[in-house]
Amino acid sequence: MNEVSFTVPVDRRYFEDYVAGSVHIFGSIRVENDEMIDFARKFDPQPFHLDPETARRSSFGGLIASGWHTSCLMMRLFVEHYLSRVASLGSPGVDELRWIRPVRPGDELCIRVKVLETRRSRSKPDRGILQSFIEVLNQNQEVVATMKALNLLKCRQQTGVAENTD
Repeated sequence: MNEVSFTVPVDRRYFEDYVAGSVHIFGSIRVENDEMIDFARKFDPQPFHLDPETARRSSFGGLIASGWHTSCLMMRLFVEHYLSRVASLGSPGVDELRWIRPVRPGDELCIRVKVLETRRSRSKPDRGILQSFIEVLNQNQEVVATMKALNLLKCRQQTGVAENTD
């Protein structure tokens, strides 16, 4: 996949700026041991997320992040770098969330996002539907998680609606 850069910064990006087939890479974010354990304690208290000794004896051979924690880190990078700050209208959901490899304390994660499809809404022409495929990669460029995301975005150019230039 050939990486491209957006020509418009995230705080001025609209539906039209997402081009089907384009690939973008953003990151990184470090997986901190204490945050990993704290997250697991609150939301996914399985022993291999919480206790280093128990985790060492598990099939993982050491402490690993909850997949939900990994997903939250992915979302952080997705929102900070990819998803428009001025045009995002939320999401009807995600598909095919997969945790491929364990994420460990000290890993550095980034995301690679491919724009799969863009289509203007027929029922609400002031917005478009963006489908993206997100891969989370570690510092060794290994894919650790994937997900397809759907997002609704305002259009810069309003069809059939006069734009306000004030």
